[in-house]
Amino acid sequence: MYKENYPSKLLSDAVDAINMLPGVGKRSALRLALHLLRQPQENVHHFTSAINRLRDDVRYCRVCRMISDDDVCSICSDLSRDRNTVCVVESVRDVMSIENTGQYHGLYHVLGGIISPINGVGPSDLTIKELVDRVAAGCGCSSGSPAETAPLPEGGMEVILALSGDVEGETTAFYIYRQIEKYGVKVSSLARGLGFGDDLEYADELTLGRSIVNRQIFRP
Repeated sequence: MYKENYPSKLLSDAVDAINMLPGVGKRSALRLALHLLRQPQENVHHFTSAINRLRDDVRYCRVCRMISDDDVCSICSDLSRDRNTVCVVESVRDVMSIENTGQYHGLYHVLGGIISPINGVGPSDLTIKELVDRVAAGCGCSSGSPAETAPLPEGGMEVILALSGDVEGETTAFYIYRQIEKYGVKVSSLARGLGFGDDLEYADELTLGRSIVNRQIFRP
């Protein structure tokens, strides 16, 4: 294990803090800390202020759970988007990946994870209920206690299950399908240009874009 004797506890604390970031080892953390130490104070203060504001002030869209500066994100509030189509994804990063393809112009729903019993993640830990409420609202139905959603146009709704192709992703997709099939909506999944177990985050834009355009009817 890499060890270092630091000449300053302040430097040691900074290295420990940077080391908390994913993929950043102790050596890299030390290099970054020393780099910050060489920067003008105003640059470092701007950096730390941006991180503080990100953590303290960022919101999650009350409709789709995408990160946002406002109560409703820019995608949900964009009236030019196809409001009959909702793409269900695991994370905020997946929304960003799909948006970068330029091939999708509908709405999203961020689950905040996937069903993973081994990690203690069940359906109630995700925003599946909120998704069902959105679908029910779009069909003019009621799924139970009302959630704060933006109603979708009636008829012709499509729900795209854009989840990873591993066992947990497939389990989550199947569970969601069972929850919304009674509303008669079209349920589709990405074309398998993505291999089994592939994450959307790591798919290249061309492959992901084609998977969206050539999506298929979901087969449970």
